[in-house]
Amino acid sequence: MVKKGQSKRQPWVKNLYSNREYPDNYTDASFLKDLRTNLHCRIYTFGEAIAGITVLNNQISCITGFLILYQLMLSDSVSPTTILVPSCGITGIGYLCYRGRSLSWALLGEDSKTLVTVVLFGYLFSPMLHTLTQAISTDTIYTMTFFVLLGNLIFGHYGLDVAMVSKAVSLNAAIFGAICLASRLPTSYHAFVLLVEAAVFFVLYPIMTEANWHAGFMVPIFSMCCMALYCISRPVLYLYASTTIFINFVCPFIFVWQQQYKFNIHGPWDEAIVEENTEENLDGNL
Repeated sequence: MVKKGQSKRQPWVKNLYSNREYPDNYTDASFLKDLRTNLHCRIYTFGEAIAGITVLNNQISCITGFLILYQLMLSDSVSPTTILVPSCGITGIGYLCYRGRSLSWALLGEDSKTLVTVVLFGYLFSPMLHTLTQAISTDTIYTMTFFVLLGNLIFGHYGLDVAMVSKAVSLNAAIFGAICLASRLPTSYHAFVLLVEAAVFFVLYPIMTEANWHAGFMVPIFSMCCMALYCISRPVLYLYASTTIFINFVCPFIFVWQQQYKFNIHGPWDEAIVEENTEENLDGNL
């Protein structure tokens, strides 16, 4: 009798009020028929992962190179002019490569006006910036610099449009760190050169590399940092090189290996996505 009564039950449907003959926790085999896993999930290769992580390593090398120049001027191992002149030459070559065929006399004139204005105001205000944080202890200055440069790394743009990315916060953190370090240098001219180098490393260089990024761009700056650290401090060199190797090779290996455990589920319960009509998809949406 029980089996006969059960055979007359209505088919189970995905409406709770229509399933009075079934327990509340009952699910039919058709409940997950629309379940899909790992839709639109891209699997990255080891080479792609290494090429992608070089953007982060490039930013670490920029910060390292900037701190190396600061240490060279602080210890008076190199004069500020010796640092400034090659930087101007390299920046000029980078500007020509960045503009390319789009360069014109009118564009060169506008960019030159901007450059002269920024350099002139930076030179005029360098004595004030040199003494701005002079009353603060050196330990506090170095601690603040560490955290603001860490903020520059965290909020930097590495090709992903996520909520925590902020170019303004990243740039301001780097400039603030440069202003903090400028007060530890001997003269206002040293501070001016340090601020110029901050503009080169954290403003101009990222603009040029972001427009035409290639993983090979990291090699020159990494090599120069290693050669400079070899003369300054061997332990720091070992730390920098091992950190770069770990981030550039070990982390991509872990990422690629962990991809096999991806399990994203999709189904009718997904949130509806309203697609904006554009010229490309307008005909298909009508």
